[in-house]
Amino acid sequence: MSAQQTKPLDVLPERLHHFGFVVRDQEVNRKFFEDVLGIPLVATWCERAHNVIVGREINYCHTFYALADGGALAFFQFEDEDAYEALKPHRPDLGHHFAMKVEQKTYDDIVRRLKAANIQYRETDHGYCQSIYMASPDGLKVEFTVDPPDADEITAYKKKDAHSELKRWLAGDRRPNNTDRHGVTG
Repeated sequence: MSAQQTKPLDVLPERLHHFGFVVRDQEVNRKFFEDVLGIPLVATWCERAHNVIVGREINYCHTFYALADGGALAFFQFEDEDAYEALKPHRPDLGHHFAMKVEQKTYDDIVRRLKAANIQYRETDHGYCQSIYMASPDGLKVEFTVDPPDADEITAYKKKDAHSELKRWLAGDRRPNNTDRHGVTG
């Protein structure tokens, strides 16, 4: 690998613009993200485009739900069931997830909302953050995380050994290195 390849970009990407998911039913999805979790729907685009996976033009509805930094969660619903079947995540419950950083007040509000809607969730205290996980109506794993008061110190500490720890892991040493992990609740 050349030195040019290992040099970081001079200007990093500003933020995540959106993260897109395929869903079966936009209204069921809207009720979960907007009515239960409180993340507002801010745009709906109905489009037609050629899709290489299904090999033809398809109609779809693309919705965006706002994040505080200007980014969004985006969801696609296709007009045709065959397009949905071809493009949906096949096992969204297996490890793939996205996490959104929130303040403690928002985290507590999400817990309250999930309880009120009788939606199952779990919490994990990783030490470097506290997380709550739940599944969307399409089985997508959603995580909200709140940082501890010393998050900046933890980040600086882990940045120092990020490469050596990855190298250790890749060499076969699979010992955990998170001594701050506190366990699972909820």
